[in-house]
Amino acid sequence: MLDNVGYTSWLQLQGRTCVVTGAASGIGRSIAQELVQQGARVAVMDKNVTLLEQTVSDLRAHGGQVLAVPCDITDEAQLNTAAKQIVREMGAVQTLINNAGVLRPGSLDQLTLQDWNLVLSVDLTGYWLTTKVFGEQLRSHREQGGASIVHVASIAGHFPQSHSGAYSPAKAGVCLLSRQLALEWGKDGVRSNVVCPGMIRTPLTAGFYAQPGVEQARSTATASGRVGEPEDIAHTVAFLASPRAGYVNAAEIMVDGGMSSKLMDMVPRPGFQ
Repeated sequence: MLDNVGYTSWLQLQGRTCVVTGAASGIGRSIAQELVQQGARVAVMDKNVTLLEQTVSDLRAHGGQVLAVPCDITDEAQLNTAAKQIVREMGAVQTLINNAGVLRPGSLDQLTLQDWNLVLSVDLTGYWLTTKVFGEQLRSHREQGGASIVHVASIAGHFPQSHSGAYSPAKAGVCLLSRQLALEWGKDGVRSNVVCPGMIRTPLTAGFYAQPGVEQARSTATASGRVGEPEDIAHTVAFLASPRAGYVNAAEIMVDGGMSSKLMDMVPRPGFQ
């Protein structure tokens, strides 16, 4: 995937310092790979040090300029330390990808307060806190074409997902957080946008597809007739992060293979099938 490192990119991300949270695996790892392929300098952040080091090793093996930054995005002190390290070693951050997330399943009447608070602290508060800590670096590019923030939310932020605890409320909060950031920081040259993935095949969901019939059922639920892959999200994120999306601000893009447009086809209509 990284064979074209160094080529002249239409996206104009070469030499930009980018941060990707939750980058040790899944969607975050794929986003980091895409940014490296586009010639960006990428700081990858994650709590899982072992997976983080593996990711960095793989990216560097293909010539990527990559920095491993172990960090818990719910800890402001760790974030401040990370921000200082990144600006010292890679330069001021021009692109922030908020991607780290957790899910604790459970119905709302059975969910523990601990699990509710954990999901909100990572999936919503962590996004705000990370943005706040890197805010000065992002705004410093006002006269150099501006900066960009891309938040990875979820289709679940628009359509409630039962038995998933605080996940849907947290992702819905991310969507409005992004719009508020766009309003407050737009004058400083900082764009803020959201990507809402649908069903994406990641290490966390791999077990689902091992079950008979699940792949076909999930594919049928989309207009595109297939389950998404992490690179489907990474390509969209890279565009929003780039100068090519310079007038895209406060937007939310569904990357779900058209699943969110299938609602009316779920309603029985005799004679129309």
